[in-house]
Amino acid sequence: MAPLTSSTRELFSEAVRAVLEAWPVLQIAVDNGFGGAYSQQKAEWMVDALQQYFIDNDELQQDEVEDFISDLMNNEFDTMVDDGSLPQVAQKLCEMFRQCQLDRLKEVREQINQLIQKKSAGRAKVTPAKTPDDDDDDDESDDEEAMECDGAADAPSVNGAAKEQHLPPQATSHEEEDDGWTVVRKKK
Repeated sequence: MAPLTSSTRELFSEAVRAVLEAWPVLQIAVDNGFGGAYSQQKAEWMVDALQQYFIDNDELQQDEVEDFISDLMNNEFDTMVDDGSLPQVAQKLCEMFRQCQLDRLKEVREQINQLIQKKSAGRAKVTPAKTPDDDDDDDESDDEEAMECDGAADAPSVNGAAKEQHLPPQATSHEEEDDGWTVVRKKK
């Protein structure tokens, strides 16, 4: 197929940007700083890197694009994409690149507009999982609850501290025992 003209390259760059900005995985990675202090700049750089990847390689297959994006996400954002969205993103980019090559620019612009509308309709949000409220007045509510974990002493910790269950702060109290364990008790 014929190489892209400069105006078509520019349109394809807009298409790549629209696809990536509408992709929840990348939104979450940028919003939560998975790429460090320069997460937003890395996302912008990804647009250029992907555009150049398509221009430099003839007849790219969807799986090649998936691998490339996966490597970018892993290397730049320490993120393994395992939600099934990667094939969809790669397929959309391949489709839009082919449309640019075939000079079907009106269709590409329509798809860009749809992606922009999708993005403005609402961004993906990361919210902590909610725990069910325990409103029981059973006798057990006064008792200390304990949990045994096989191999807990050998388990690696997160940032040097054991991961704790997420409960509302008013519902628990923490006390350190002599043996180094933290006991979490339900407040009365």
